[in-house]
Amino acid sequence: MVDVAAKAATHRIAVAEGRIIMLPATLALIASGSAKKGDVLGIARIAGIMAAKKTSDLIPLCHPLALTRVAVDFELLASENAVQCRATVETVGPTGVEMEALTAVQIALLTIYDMCKAADRGMTMTGVRVLEKHGGKSGSWQIT
Repeated sequence: MVDVAAKAATHRIAVAEGRIIMLPATLALIASGSAKKGDVLGIARIAGIMAAKKTSDLIPLCHPLALTRVAVDFELLASENAVQCRATVETVGPTGVEMEALTAVQIALLTIYDMCKAADRGMTMTGVRVLEKHGGKSGSWQIT
């Protein structure tokens, strides 16, 4: 692990996104709330939040962090037959939360896949990336 003991504890924020592309009928199933396994987006939101909190258990050498906020939001993109996921993660500490935001997005998308795979095995997860980060010595960064 990288030694972060000498780094200042600052308010740190990271925002990540990704999407899952599916058949129009699968998107309609999610939108209507009639999936056999239940509330797809509600369960995917909880899965993403839990994943952010467990990132250090999943990724070797990743620091365990006390997160102060995790928000996982979804947007249904009818024109693209996709669900867009965005995760915002915050902490006050000596290291950033980009990995936690990326993990939240990916696990939320995997949960959507799991809950809808009986209807659509061809779903594709794509575009998982960090959109912005704030805090620490390097300051703010956002995708251009």
